[in-house]
Amino acid sequence: MTQVMSGIRILEVAEHTFVPLASAILADWGAEVIKVEHIGRGDATRSLGATAGVETGGGDINVLLEHANRGKRSIGLDLTSADGRELLYRLAATCDVFLTNKLPAVRAKLEIDVEHIRAHQPTIIYAQGTGYGSKGVDVDLGGYDALAYWSRAGVAASVKAPEIDYLPRQSAPAFGDSVGAMYIAGGISAALLHRERTGEAPLVDVSLLAAGMWMMSAGIATAQRTGIPHVPRPDDRDAPRNPLIGNHRTADGRFISFCMLQAFEYWPAFCAAIDRPAWVDDPRFATRELLFSNGWVAADLIDDVVASETLETWTKRLQGLKGQWSPVQDTVTIADDPMVIANDYLMETISANGESFSLVTAPVQFDGRANQPGRAPGLGEHGTSILAGDLGLDDQSIADLRVRGVVG
Repeated sequence: MTQVMSGIRILEVAEHTFVPLASAILADWGAEVIKVEHIGRGDATRSLGATAGVETGGGDINVLLEHANRGKRSIGLDLTSADGRELLYRLAATCDVFLTNKLPAVRAKLEIDVEHIRAHQPTIIYAQGTGYGSKGVDVDLGGYDALAYWSRAGVAASVKAPEIDYLPRQSAPAFGDSVGAMYIAGGISAALLHRERTGEAPLVDVSLLAAGMWMMSAGIATAQRTGIPHVPRPDDRDAPRNPLIGNHRTADGRFISFCMLQAFEYWPAFCAAIDRPAWVDDPRFATRELLFSNGWVAADLIDDVVASETLETWTKRLQGLKGQWSPVQDTVTIADDPMVIANDYLMETISANGESFSLVTAPVQFDGRANQPGRAPGLGEHGTSILAGDLGLDDQSIADLRVRGVVG
């Protein structure tokens, strides 16, 4: 695998998922990441199951922690102490990137804002992730992806069907975090390239609100032109429709989805694939205009045919069809997808205690190979090696720091 970030050192003062996952992606790509954690409790995700009732996988493996912290080294530091901050500054002086999600007031209090870090490493890329942005009235308002990305950015409202009287909750843990993390990783990569070419070190800034709005950007642009919110529309059976766009239930209660935008062009091959060749010459569907004007009739007929066989049968029968279609899968069945397997989109990782578990690989591959995700570190697991190997401290100095509670 190609380690495109090999030789890049990243210093992280962040927790939860949104920002830490960005450096985890870069670690997958070969960067060395030093994760600075709270000296007592560590990253808040370490105790998320106990403190917030969030399912993290059970047993000795916290999959949310692993997802966002794979491949890193960990040290526990008391950043409220001058000695702890001095160690942080010394580490920053050896790094290419400083990454944080601390709120502005906290950054100022801990003296880890951009001016503090660049006083010790003037050309460091300083990257910050926030809930709602770095300017305006809510800069010090904490925001999880369920709030900033899902709710405030318009994503939740966009998936609320008119026939339901509740607002859908975010569909997976770290849903917006995982998208936003890739934006931060991309921003850091671009900033490193800019620094290499110009010597200038940009400040990278990504918010969950901006990430959510970007995901909704086509819908927002349309809504701003029309004044009509982008939300699911109720079916209008009096209006024409493309019968080859939609979801259909199979005999085993699963679904298959068709999305053939040029329906009439695909209609003959589709009819042959589902063993209904007579529909090609059916006068109701004989022209492009007739197929669309009778689209609801055709869609109902397709419903009945699809309902007669299982998803597995349809998956086999539709192989080779040029029209676009997909099985509808859940987060368990996705592991059996042959394309997921062939492209290593899900790979096994070994925990610290030797137990195997699965992680989705970073969505960008280099030279046709996925980068194997490593495991997350234990709290302060690499403290001694970082202090001795990276900063050159001797055993007595390290022991003294531990006794005084500066290092965990």
